[in-house]
Amino acid sequence: MAHTLIDRKFYDAVTNFEKSEEARDYYYRIMDTVTERDGRSDTVRNQILRVYAMLFCDDLGAEPRQIAGPEEVEATADRLYFGSMGLDRKHWYRMRYHFPVIDDDNYDRFAALVIADLNAGPLREAAVEKGEMLLVGEPDPLQMTREQREKQHLRRVRFREIIK
Repeated sequence: MAHTLIDRKFYDAVTNFEKSEEARDYYYRIMDTVTERDGRSDTVRNQILRVYAMLFCDDLGAEPRQIAGPEEVEATADRLYFGSMGLDRKHWYRMRYHFPVIDDDNYDRFAALVIADLNAGPLREAAVEKGEMLLVGEPDPLQMTREQREKQHLRRVRFREIIK
């Protein structure tokens, strides 16, 4: 099952991707692993992108079982906040994990980071121990005024096993 592959070791490989060839090799090996669910074979990469689309791309018109592509991940990445909203590096999820640009080369790695963090990273630990969670803001928070950001509607992504 894929959820056994999305563990702390995978999370560490994603966060150390830029620093270590070993981490890159492990990341690609897991992402390209073929698993079977409900009689269907699929890669871990596609499962992660499907879960990402389900959790974060619903207002972009994502169809059920659709895989998030570079445009969808890029369009939603700026909406994710860790613990509380704000645009500082401490709370803005993608900047906290050093993703200044999300494009064709790294969109799947960003999605893998989010899902791995929810399954086995510090976000899971914070959710269990402190009740913190990932917050999803409204579209285009970078274009909002401070007052608009403070009043925006936020949706919480609660801890649970994301990939099964």
